[in-house]
Amino acid sequence: MTDAVDARALRKARRNELGAFLKSRRARISPADVGLPPGPRRRTPGLRREEVAQLSGVGVTWYTWLEQGREINVSVQVLEAVSRTLALDTAERAHVYRLADVPTVPSPHGGSALPEELQVILDHLEPLPGAVLHARYDVLAYNQAYAALCPGFVTGERNLVKRIFLTPDCCNTYHHNPEDLRRMVGYLRGAYVKSLGDPEWEDFIAEMCSRSREFAMLWARNDVAVPGSRTKQIRNLAVGDLEMYLTSMSLPTMQHAWMQVYTPTDEAAWVKLRELLAMSEEERQRPWIEHRETYHARAAAG
Repeated sequence: MTDAVDARALRKARRNELGAFLKSRRARISPADVGLPPGPRRRTPGLRREEVAQLSGVGVTWYTWLEQGREINVSVQVLEAVSRTLALDTAERAHVYRLADVPTVPSPHGGSALPEELQVILDHLEPLPGAVLHARYDVLAYNQAYAALCPGFVTGERNLVKRIFLTPDCCNTYHHNPEDLRRMVGYLRGAYVKSLGDPEWEDFIAEMCSRSREFAMLWARNDVAVPGSRTKQIRNLAVGDLEMYLTSMSLPTMQHAWMQVYTPTDEAAWVKLRELLAMSEEERQRPWIEHRETYHARAAAG
């Protein structure tokens, strides 16, 4: 009973905080900002509640109850409409979703801009390969060591899930280790539930399930996982396989993203990495090109 009371009290506290936050955001927007006339005898700083409701396409009573902290149902679509009306930024939108007890925070359209300092950090990590990834495993940024180690991840469609599940094992950067694939899909599901209803996420999962039977089977398991440090076998046709520590780090300043850094596990891996980085781009690419021409072109012709 105590736990139930505490849970209700916590929800009530969140709703009260949500109401206060929305009121403060409403107060900072003038009627002129949204194309409304100032009107006579305006005592309310910023927009009135009925104006926010009208601009958001919701009922005045419903929005009033929301600001009053009442226990009402809140949908993603309504929160997005209110967020747009109040011109909330990414951090403010996430704050509103948490206070409304809605776990979904849709990704910003067009993706978040990469902070300049992250690319500087990546460049200074060399010779260690490093990249910044979106929660869907899109490669958002990388250094030259990463491009040398994992060329297949930074050319064409830069998405690790598609590259790993849709590329033949013989020329895949990652060896098809069942445990690694299970963990990858488990992390993807954990990120997916934070963006339920986001069309980009829904389309991505539907595409992967239709194009990869292996992905579809793993997705159906409903496993969840989080990125972590582990050993990976990286295939690079220019120098052979490298055993690397893969370290994942969250990026609080960039929503829906994290950083991956590869570190050789032993001196043999260090030697191969240094050899790879000392090569010209042509020398690094030649074995991959020859492999495709020798095996995949022949298979297509046959």
